[in-house]
Order: sequence, then C-alpha cells, then structure tokens
Amino acid sequence: MIRLILRLCALLLVLGAVGAAPVAADARDDARRQVAFGIEVAQRGLWREAIYRWERAVEIDPTYAAAYNNLAIAYEHDGDLDKARTAYERALALDPGNEFITQNHELFREINDRTNRESNQ
Repeated sequence: MIRLILRLCALLLVLGAVGAAPVAADARDDARRQVAFGIEVAQRGLWREAIYRWERAVEIDPTYAAAYNNLAIAYEHDGDLDKARTAYERALALDPGNEFITQNHELFREINDRTNRESNQ
C-alpha cells in the first residue's frame, strides 16, 4: 500500500512538472505580448500605458530582462530616475551579457551622473 502511495505521488510530481511547462510557456508568451503592446504604445507617445504594460510583463515573468530594460527606459522618460536605475539593475542582473541593456544602463548612468554634477555646482 505504501509503495502504491509513493508511486502515485511520483506520478503526480511528474504530471505536475509536465503540466508546469505549458503554464510557464504561456506566461512568457503573455509577457511577450505585454512587451510588444508596450512598444507599440510607446512609439505613439503613450508612455504611461507602456509603463503599465511593461510592469505587467515583469509581474507575469519576473525573469524577463528585456521587459525590465524597456521599463527602465520608460521610467527614465517619465523622470522617475530611481525606478529607472532599479529596473536597469534588475535587467542586468538577469542578463549580464546583454550588450543592449548594458549600453542603455551606461548611457543612463552617464546622463544621470552629469545631471547630478551640474545640479550640485
């Protein structure tokens, strides 16, 4: 009887793992749709909507570095530099070898540092 229970538990774990893959794929697909829509509305100048979409994307998939990068750009555009810095850092932590994210972050830091120096003079 104990063997049967153990085998059923093992089977449920296997079925749970198999069932989890499509859910994860669906989540990433949903996050990608949010990112794509965010890009569309940002191109039309609707930055608040873009921020909403990219925030949704990172809620859906907290490992989506490109969504954090886009969110950082939108926060920067919106003037929320603390949130931009945090989003860039998260994007880099998730994908440290991504040259595009690295360039965006470096440009952000350069501009932000220059602005801070000018305002302190």
